Amino acid sequence: MPQDAFTIGYVVKELSALLTGGKISRVTQPDRDTLTLLIYTRSGNVKLDICLSARACRVSLTDRVDPPSQNPPSFCMLLRKYLQNAEIKDISQPPFERIVVFTFLSTSEFEEFEVKLYAEIMGKYSNLIAVKDGVILGALKTTSIGENTRRVLFAGAKYSPPAPQEKALPSDIESLRLILSSPSPDRAKQISEKVKGVAYSTALDMVESLGENPSAEDVNRYICGGQCSPAVIFKGGEPDDFKAVYNAPAPRSQPPAVSPQPPSQNTQNGGAAPGDCDSDCNLVTESFPTVLEAQKCYYDALYVRRRFSLEAGKLSSRVSARLKAVEKRLAIINKKLFDCLEAEEVRLKGELLTANLYAIKSGSTCFETVNYYDEKGGTIKIALDPRLTPAQNAQKYFARYSKLKRTKEAVEVQYDDAMSQLYYLKNCQTDVNNAENLEDLVELREELGLGDDLPKKKKCPPPPFRKFDIYGFSVLAGRNNLSNDRLFKSLSSEDIWLHTQRYHSSHVAIICNGREAPQEVIVAAAQICAYYSEARDGNKVPVDYTLKKYVKKPPKAKAGFVVYTDQKTILVDPDSHKKESVQ
Repeated sequence: MPQDAFTIGYVVKELSALLTGGKISRVTQPDRDTLTLLIYTRSGNVKLDICLSARACRVSLTDRVDPPSQNPPSFCMLLRKYLQNAEIKDISQPPFERIVVFTFLSTSEFEEFEVKLYAEIMGKYSNLIAVKDGVILGALKTTSIGENTRRVLFAGAKYSPPAPQEKALPSDIESLRLILSSPSPDRAKQISEKVKGVAYSTALDMVESLGENPSAEDVNRYICGGQCSPAVIFKGGEPDDFKAVYNAPAPRSQPPAVSPQPPSQNTQNGGAAPGDCDSDCNLVTESFPTVLEAQKCYYDALYVRRRFSLEAGKLSSRVSARLKAVEKRLAIINKKLFDCLEAEEVRLKGELLTANLYAIKSGSTCFETVNYYDEKGGTIKIALDPRLTPAQNAQKYFARYSKLKRTKEAVEVQYDDAMSQLYYLKNCQTDVNNAENLEDLVELREELGLGDDLPKKKKCPPPPFRKFDIYGFSVLAGRNNLSNDRLFKSLSSEDIWLHTQRYHSSHVAIICNGREAPQEVIVAAAQICAYYSEARDGNKVPVDYTLKKYVKKPPKAKAGFVVYTDQKTILVDPDSHKKESVQ
């Protein structure tokens, strides 16, 4: 549902009833386009979001917890100056405009004054402007004097609202009749283009509810009647859209199969009763008592999805950058190892020179002698430095051999370290790809030592393991390397431990509690292990399983690294076993 004037009208009405008389206890700006007000009301603290991003502009309530801002932007500091402890006197909407006007009663040491906050919800042109006595105090998005713009938005200028649209008012019946009297192949488009405050999607819902040829009175009643039926549409268990006025589709002669219910938190966000399933049974609709609660359910889920996608992208980029650095280091190490392959040949030349010192003429640049290490009795040419004596040339070869030998010993240690680093980072990349929530990413970020740029906060308990109930057996799966280590340490010696063969994957365990796990439980656990691996999109994935007592963690090994013996291998197709998942 777009934030058109039709939807905003319901939001303003509910906000006015809920927040009028409340006091601002905190002002924060969690990101560039969002301002959050914590308001103390008669019913407790309420958090209000004013978001001005092009994709999700709105005024809505939220339960989101944001990290504290280390350096609040100047506009946030301005609002703290004028709105801290201010009382909300009024919340209004200019007739059929996408503007929410907050009127605050503020006090200073010397006076009591009003401050108006204009939230202009207009897609990419959205803005938030603080005004006192008709003069702009500040704006989230400002203009400069030199810009060629119709509106001047900077401190000290007089506030002027956006230019009104040249459309008919929904309250003007005669204008509506004139518009609807004209035939149109797309009635919804006609209404949205000619009637003020109605977006195309709202007009589509209106036409679906009223028919292709609605009367002017019906359109007026739909827009101005104030009868709302808020609902959230879920797709795949996740909020996909919300509507201020939801018109359930007509029932079919054949009732659809039961669709999965949305997540449990939806009931907490409004106590919604089970909703209707649409014609193709891919969408589930949940009714909510207010538009604000429907909005909160939808936008909080949207925020989590977008933040998860953003954080996963950032973390994947950081891991990829580290992988490239390790691969570059490995290329240098491999070149050094290749150079060290001639060490034995250099030693041989030194020995041959030593054995033939009597035959080498001083000042020679080359010496050819029989290679007595060659079974066929071949000869070998040895380059000489004419400035050195034969003995010094031999010593030069021995010195070079010693250097190559030391280099090889040192580089082999570096090679093992780089390969360990490469394996670990590829495992981390798999964990990022298989992450399911923000908690997984936060723990992985800390594991990689990327949390130094985050504000210090109280350490939260680690996220629980993925848990499944398979034929009465508990099957646990780690979420990342740190989680894999915790899982490994929590197992008893007779529990079954699983890991994909030759692929990076989560550690999986079957909790036996003294019982013998049947083959179908092992197969299901192996399928889960294959699903949470880098071979998720493959088939016939080999998975090793053994008792935990045969799994060891080497001293000083990286998180998630173990060695194991006495394993058996099973080939399975990846399967998430979501139906058996235990929340």
